[in-house]
Amino acid sequence: MKKSQETGWLGNMLSWGQRRQTQRSELLYSNAVEMARNPLFYSQFNVKDDVDGRFDALALCVSIVMRRLKGLGDEGSVLSQQLFDTMFADMDLTLREMGAGDIGVAKRVRMMSEAFAGRLNAYATSLDHDDRDALAAALERNLLRGTGAAEAALLTFVIDLDRNVQALADDVILAGHLE
Repeated sequence: MKKSQETGWLGNMLSWGQRRQTQRSELLYSNAVEMARNPLFYSQFNVKDDVDGRFDALALCVSIVMRRLKGLGDEGSVLSQQLFDTMFADMDLTLREMGAGDIGVAKRVRMMSEAFAGRLNAYATSLDHDDRDALAAALERNLLRGTGAAEAALLTFVIDLDRNVQALADDVILAGHLE
């Protein structure tokens, strides 16, 4: 039985806002994934092009987006939480597709969400305070995984990404767009 048949027209009317919000978070997540796929991360800035490197590039990009949503009141907070939920639903699915079992997936997703929370805090704090040294340390520790120093070009690239997202009109980012 379809959801519409289970809940009737009133249920459909009441859940419309939820579906719309979910669509926006999925669009926002998709756009953050595209941002994280920028070849410069992997060719110029030496982020490893493997599962961990891609997670770290995505964590950086989603952190930048969530930082922007933070200043948009209740609607931004709800969308930020849904973006987080969408990201980790995708992580769950990806791990399952890679062959991890139910118990392994739950443990890994929890570890990834904790790692993401630390990265979000480190990136947001350094960007909020315009602290290039703290940002460099966070990038070296997380994005580069201790394999090298965050060079000036990487710092400039990340700061520019953040500035571009911060400059988006409220209605644009709330609609799920990053352009």
